Amino acid sequence: MMTNTRRMYMWYKVKELREGKLSKSQISRELGVDRATVRKYLEMGEDEFHLMLKRGRNLPLKLAGYLDYVRKELEVIPDLSAAQIEDKLKERYEGLPEIHSKTVYNFVQMVRQKYRIAKPTKGKWREFGQIPLIDYGHQAQVDFGEYYMSTGEDKRVKVHFFVMVLSRSRYKFVYFQGFSFTTATAVYAHSLAFEYFQGIPKNILYDQDSVFIHDENLGDYQLTHEFQAYSKSQPFTVVFCRKADPQSKGKVENVVKYVKNNFLRGRVFIDIPTLNRSVLDWLSRTANAKMHSSTFKIPQKEWETEKQYLLPLKEKIKEPENTLKVYNVRKDNTVAYRSNFYTLPLGTYQGRKTTVLLSEVDGTLNLFSMDNTLIATHPINIGKGELVRNSDHSRDKSKSYHESSQQVLQLLGGDEKGQLFLDLLRKDKPRYYHDNLKAIIKGTKDISTDIISKSLMFCLENKVYNGAGFCQVARNYLREKSSENSPKINRCVSYTEGIKNNADINVPTSNINTYQKLMESWTS
Repeated sequence: MMTNTRRMYMWYKVKELREGKLSKSQISRELGVDRATVRKYLEMGEDEFHLMLKRGRNLPLKLAGYLDYVRKELEVIPDLSAAQIEDKLKERYEGLPEIHSKTVYNFVQMVRQKYRIAKPTKGKWREFGQIPLIDYGHQAQVDFGEYYMSTGEDKRVKVHFFVMVLSRSRYKFVYFQGFSFTTATAVYAHSLAFEYFQGIPKNILYDQDSVFIHDENLGDYQLTHEFQAYSKSQPFTVVFCRKADPQSKGKVENVVKYVKNNFLRGRVFIDIPTLNRSVLDWLSRTANAKMHSSTFKIPQKEWETEKQYLLPLKEKIKEPENTLKVYNVRKDNTVAYRSNFYTLPLGTYQGRKTTVLLSEVDGTLNLFSMDNTLIATHPINIGKGELVRNSDHSRDKSKSYHESSQQVLQLLGGDEKGQLFLDLLRKDKPRYYHDNLKAIIKGTKDISTDIISKSLMFCLENKVYNGAGFCQVARNYLREKSSENSPKINRCVSYTEGIKNNADINVPTSNINTYQKLMESWTS
């Protein structure tokens, strides 16, 4: 925050530059202050300005009771903006008094200054040029986003979301799911957006995303079969922006950032249905209800006008039946599906928020981990209350786990460092711990204990918690050692007696630092 001395300097400097015939925008750029501040200073006389400095800024009485809450939120996540704080206050406190966003901003700034909670600096903002105003109902823009959310249990979950925004009114729609969007799920999200907008825009602008485009050749686009069939059945026209030309769909890109920075940041993940309910509340409460920073109009009110220009709705698309859906894993390592229970490998359940992805294709139930790795398949049972079991899932592998763990621990030296590595490996890859142990046992055969010890230290220092990675490090050290100990080759260059020039040939060796950089990029 600026001090009074700094404000006084700015006020006089603004007046000076204005007398030099500079515009408000030019003064703003010259002094590095907001254009609104320039306008305010130009409208104030000298007496009024000094009265403002003397009066100072007092803590808004309406927000005084929320100081502790705001302080704690900023201490946990210093990067929170005033707009996010305002939304959190509205979400948490039903009796929050009506107050201007600028008052909330000033309040947050005072809390930051009082408790010395600095906001992390950001990189350079990308600049966009102003484009002509678009007619009502003429265009919408679509994009996708993804974000890692905390579960509140030191775990993270990746969520994927679809965004559509009406270009004129800036009225927004957001839809979440727990896995990457396919053409089928993107089409379903379109249907939800049109229902939310109560109409369909004439044109929709897309990025060149593989969800929609099969191939592209100098502007000739080959749409995916599903999306081509869908777009032909709808009244809107498909428009794709050029590659490396993000400015053309800057409106929706800004909304994607808005969702990440305002709605998702600091929010704890519960499940996808809860997230979709919460985002609809956020849209009504904040995203579509607050004045837009570029249009200086409220999207909700503008949409009341724009919806009259939208094309009529078609029949609503049903949710795809064969798409991946998120299901909770029960404590007994089963999934309940259509009144039956299907087993998963022992150890799949990792707490009450453990989830898997499920799809049904041609009478077969496929179960995937949240990173889309196939875990199990089962034939669909047409009965009710049945347990569909894979015999391998019920096998107790704890004995072999223990034996493999002890064998690897001995390979690593049997000390605290070896046990630490195994603990970290188990924590990082709980479902594939046994596979990683077997990889270490297989990959370190005929490798000496000194190389294994060096590899262990490298992996601990560089956080390489992976069996294959450990073996790669060990083999790299083994190659270096072999190169150092390789015999020198003497070559005779002439048969003349007494003339023998010995040529020492050194085998080139790889540098462990090169491998270290490779491993760091691989593990990040």
